[in-house]
Amino acid sequence: MTGIRFSSRRVAALVRKEAMQILRDPSTFLIAIVLPMIMLFLFGYAVSLDTTRTRVGVVIEDSSAPALRLAQAYASSSYFDVTFGHSVAELRDGLTDERLRALFVIPQDFSEGIKRGHMPPIQIIADGSQPNTASFVANYGEGVRSNWARAAGLERNPRAAEPPVSLSPRFWYNPELKSRFFLVPGSIANVMTMVGTLLTALVIAREWERGTMEAMMATPISMVEFIASKVIPYFVLAQCSMTLCTLIGVWVFSVPFRGSVLALYAISSAFLMPALGLGLFISAGTKNQFVASQAALLSAFLPTFLLSGFIYEIGSMPWPIQALTYLVPARYLIPSLETVFLAGDQWKLILPDIGMMLVFGFVFFFLAFRVTRRSLDS
Repeated sequence: MTGIRFSSRRVAALVRKEAMQILRDPSTFLIAIVLPMIMLFLFGYAVSLDTTRTRVGVVIEDSSAPALRLAQAYASSSYFDVTFGHSVAELRDGLTDERLRALFVIPQDFSEGIKRGHMPPIQIIADGSQPNTASFVANYGEGVRSNWARAAGLERNPRAAEPPVSLSPRFWYNPELKSRFFLVPGSIANVMTMVGTLLTALVIAREWERGTMEAMMATPISMVEFIASKVIPYFVLAQCSMTLCTLIGVWVFSVPFRGSVLALYAISSAFLMPALGLGLFISAGTKNQFVASQAALLSAFLPTFLLSGFIYEIGSMPWPIQALTYLVPARYLIPSLETVFLAGDQWKLILPDIGMMLVFGFVFFFLAFRVTRRSLDS
């Protein structure tokens, strides 16, 4: 494969041959189409970081009208799925076996405090086995109580109820704070990693296992033609999978798409360079499909899932792990995808990420060329 001039005609023939192998291999469509759809629907429907309809118990120890109105305020909240009881002992088992996440106890002297013109405190008993949920329940439970007291005019000092500065929170790009709006773009990044790296990692290893590499070596093709014939079909396949996931995300899950198609394909094309290069590097170095698939999962899919900011906030990680995330190409893909989907074409943010992904792509393709040539020479 050395000393041979590049021929686009040979590349086209090799790409056609690779495309026919893809069409004849059902596992390719399983990984490129079926698994991405399953992943997208899981992150769109089943996986949610929004804490809504949390199961709680409201203990009404005072049967007065104010106590019942406060209990109804909890039942009317979209954040809680309420079970009523008249004593803590009655609902304690639900808290123990995790059917309930918290108990809001309206005390017996609740109406007496209302008659004296102030809001009596209530007791909040939360399940601390899930700290995030417990903190959420306590804060929102107190918020429901505070809003009800303010509406009922039960503040101790009426002037204190009107602070000199009025805060009006406003959230841009995702006003409803729906986790689906960043989980779906993040899942597209995982899909592209799976298609770009995992499938490509099997390409050259498959040739070695099937014994067709010797026939490839006997043909008058150059190294550039050989690599191009392996990359182009999977580049197109990954782009098709990304397009399908984007259409489903926008039409089925109602994720806003405020950017341009040009920016979307520029970002995805830049990311596919390191994804495909890493897959070829693994495939050429292992010569075994099983080993190649495991290496692709450990070196590409898991870092994309855990260290890219997809699920876990990078800023909350220990600093050695934060430093490690800079070596994960998906770290630059996911913020760019979220920007295009939610904020639009912010090229000042997108172009540096594209540049970093292209640098990773150059490094991985350089390594893939070196390892492939050494494997063929040996």
